[in-house]
Amino acid sequence: MHPSDAENRDVIIVGGGGSGLAAGVSCAEQGLKVLLLEKQPHLGGTTGIAVGSFTASGTRHQRKNNIDDNSVDHNEDAGQFAQPEDEAAGNHELRAFFLSHAGDTLGWLEKMGLRFHGPSPEPPNRVPRMHNVVPNAKSYIAALQLRLVRLGGHIMTNASVEGLLRTDGRVTGVTVSMNGIQRSETCRRGVVLAAGDYASNAQMIAEHKGDAFAAVDGINPNATGDGHRLVASARGQLLNMSITYGPELRFVPPPRKSFSQLLPSNPTAVKLMGTLLPFVPKILINAFIKRLLVTWQHPEDGLLDDGAILINKHGQRFCDELASPGREIAVANQPDKVAWILLDESIIKRYSQWPHFISTAPEIAYAYVDDYLRLRPDVAVAANSLQQLATQRNLPTAALQAAATGTQTVDGVPKIKRPLQGNRWVLLGPVKSYFTTTEGGAAIDTSFRVLDNNDEAINGLYAIGQNGLGGQILWGHGLHIAWAMTSGRLVGRVLAESNP
Repeated sequence: MHPSDAENRDVIIVGGGGSGLAAGVSCAEQGLKVLLLEKQPHLGGTTGIAVGSFTASGTRHQRKNNIDDNSVDHNEDAGQFAQPEDEAAGNHELRAFFLSHAGDTLGWLEKMGLRFHGPSPEPPNRVPRMHNVVPNAKSYIAALQLRLVRLGGHIMTNASVEGLLRTDGRVTGVTVSMNGIQRSETCRRGVVLAAGDYASNAQMIAEHKGDAFAAVDGINPNATGDGHRLVASARGQLLNMSITYGPELRFVPPPRKSFSQLLPSNPTAVKLMGTLLPFVPKILINAFIKRLLVTWQHPEDGLLDDGAILINKHGQRFCDELASPGREIAVANQPDKVAWILLDESIIKRYSQWPHFISTAPEIAYAYVDDYLRLRPDVAVAANSLQQLATQRNLPTAALQAAATGTQTVDGVPKIKRPLQGNRWVLLGPVKSYFTTTEGGAAIDTSFRVLDNNDEAINGLYAIGQNGLGGQILWGHGLHIAWAMTSGRLVGRVLAESNP
């Protein structure tokens, strides 16, 4: 970077996921000089490994499908996804503000060449609002990165931000470590924190949620709360740090990249795929969605409610399968942090047809036992006897038989709900216990300025995405990505209007 570029820089963005890239593009569109810092060798963050749903109201797609919708109704419906105690702790006013701008953000992304199919229904949303990007969330990262570079934004990877710089109380830059060398980077208008959540920071999870949860992994191993740490260092206010999505049981990722991850994501290919989408036979679209289901979704709790049992690598039951989050905590403390779900003949039959399914994206598609056996042989195996099943997964036969029949005796493990039996058996797994997201973040105002404990703005410090949730509770598919993109788009406009 030329020295004059550094001297004239307007904005520093910490984090190269969806929200950070959206902020970078928005700032650059307003003529601001942008430096984006990402600690990993590549961009993407949690957005880059998601399916890519974007939930919004008042969109072009809704109007095209004669769906009459508005953000007031959307905010009301969004409040029905979380548990009442979590929703009561939420910032409903900020969520209303966000949702009133989300539809425009979708249009902004489409102007960059991104394409969406939908909207699709997701109860308790009263109308379809979930828009799915083509082909997956990699498209956001590719399109935004290309746009930022074309607008003159500067991106540094392998750049870990260690601290904030302040001059006369104002945040004026950051200290960053690159290849073991620490340097200072300064800016005129502000530092934007967009570094993701803290689902993989065991110490932070233990501090805010309890020691029992510290062994649970985050979906994104790089989500270590770096932005939250910086907020705390500036004495910013952090809200709802104990609220998490999960822990929940999920199947381990496929050993190779999934089909969806192999699809092209460069803007030209995405635009072509979006143009051709209306002409793709529905059977192919359904097959694609089914593959996503068995890759990204978690097994339904109903499996355990109906008598399936959890076993560890020693073939033993180790917890009360009906107690959550106790069972998820127990899985995280098993050898290698893994477990398997054992289904007998009656459960297999029950979960082979509607209305009982292994996983789902509500009212879009459902995945049953045979879908997993066909599409995920790495996590699904069938046999006609427990001995054959144990052999296929290298589990101790005697221990597996004792667990299935209820004759196992392990201290602290309750009696089996009913003995498992029959001539067909399925073992699903490994499953692990994961946090999908954490809902804690910096307190912010509608200008995305970080607030201190007196609700006063910290001059020069902004937070967006998971760093700047501002107390919102955003359960339901597609709201976190919509907030990431919307907060990023809007903070660029705020910074353009600020006084350097």
